[in-house]
Amino acid sequence: MRHPLTGLMAMLLVGNATAASAQSPATAKDPAAAVAKLPDGAYLGTWKNPSGSVHIRAARCGEQVCGTIVFANDKAKADARRGGTDPLIGTQLFEEFTARGPREWRGRVFVPDMNRRVTGTARLVDENSIRVEGCAARVICRNQVWTRVTS
Repeated sequence: MRHPLTGLMAMLLVGNATAASAQSPATAKDPAAAVAKLPDGAYLGTWKNPSGSVHIRAARCGEQVCGTIVFANDKAKADARRGGTDPLIGTQLFEEFTARGPREWRGRVFVPDMNRRVTGTARLVDENSIRVEGCAARVICRNQVWTRVTS
């Protein structure tokens, strides 16, 4: 039997423990200054998890922000299918995110391989990275830094 925090949840919620690892040296020195200069809507666009196995498109959903899966590799799809989520592409991974403050949102994160929703937060670190955290039962929390997908 698989541990409940394996598979896609691990890919989505477990990862880089420090935002500095995803920042350029310039933004690592003063991330608050870099974030303060970003325009509203800087969090919109396509983002990938640290392993690159899942990409989401962050968009406005009325007054909220949501993130829909637009790419998943075969392993992520298989993990989700075993958990009861099929198809994975088109699934809303980040739901009902509302602003909590400058560059921070709170909502729900859908964990496809467990077919479950957990409390989530997202904080814009700089123009190309967002720290995402998901918590199940407010005690089991994992975070990772997602990066912007560039064309």
